[in-house]
Amino acid sequence: MQESIERAKVLIESLPYMQEFRHKTVVIKYGGHAMVDEHLKKQFALDVILMKHIGINPVIVHGGGPQINKFLERLDIKANYVQGMRVTDGETMDVVEMVLVGKVNKEIVGQINHCGGKAVGLSGRDGDLVCARKLQVSKTVADNAPPELIDLGRVGQVTAINPSVLRSLEREEFIPVIAPVGVGEDGQAFNINADLVASAIAGELKAAKLILLTDVAGVKNKEGKLLTTIRKDELEKFISDGTVAGGMIPKVRCCAEALANGVVKTHIIDGRVEHAILLEMFTREGVGTQIIE
Repeated sequence: MQESIERAKVLIESLPYMQEFRHKTVVIKYGGHAMVDEHLKKQFALDVILMKHIGINPVIVHGGGPQINKFLERLDIKANYVQGMRVTDGETMDVVEMVLVGKVNKEIVGQINHCGGKAVGLSGRDGDLVCARKLQVSKTVADNAPPELIDLGRVGQVTAINPSVLRSLEREEFIPVIAPVGVGEDGQAFNINADLVASAIAGELKAAKLILLTDVAGVKNKEGKLLTTIRKDELEKFISDGTVAGGMIPKVRCCAEALANGVVKTHIIDGRVEHAILLEMFTREGVGTQIIE
């Protein structure tokens, strides 16, 4: 009986948060270990289904780097990276789109639907959802010399989000699952970082939350202690002093941009933790690091 009472207390604790976020949009960047562990994949599907059933509007943007690399290896195509970004020539872009849109996206949609939800898979090319242009990257070659442009091929940056297709799916109670492939003015596909796409969509939808699932607990200080809350104006200081480094830098900057575009709160959480999304949304303590204005 006591165990049942404790479960009831958990439900009561979550009630104010359910009420707060009802009819609100939450954009979730789905990636990392949570996308490859079979148990975590099912838990993720159940989490977003629960969110939808209690009136929250989840929008999922997924990655797929490891799956792309695996397929490129099978085709004997070498993966090249510059400044942490995949060089994407025409042949590689075909593989990226095939894996992200044709395989990974449909697996996520299938998992959600199998667990009782209503999901629809999209890429950024559907309904011109994610408009893009070629990403310009440069490097310094010498003092007093102009920077050298680096050609990453069909790597893109978001120029605009057209949310009409997402609004239509929301009205019909579907959960959108979006592959981060954008479309250029000439109709060509662009490979775009999933964090950037999630941030842009969250900003366009004025989401209540942007949640980035990662394979780390969140942002930690130099002593290794988790920072549960960071204000946007503290981020550059943390980057300068090395508190935020490596792959965490683009993630916190995505969060800062989302906040600047009207997202209420952003979160970097550990997708390896079961039900991490629900713990972040519906408990007082939350998990991971929240980045706020």
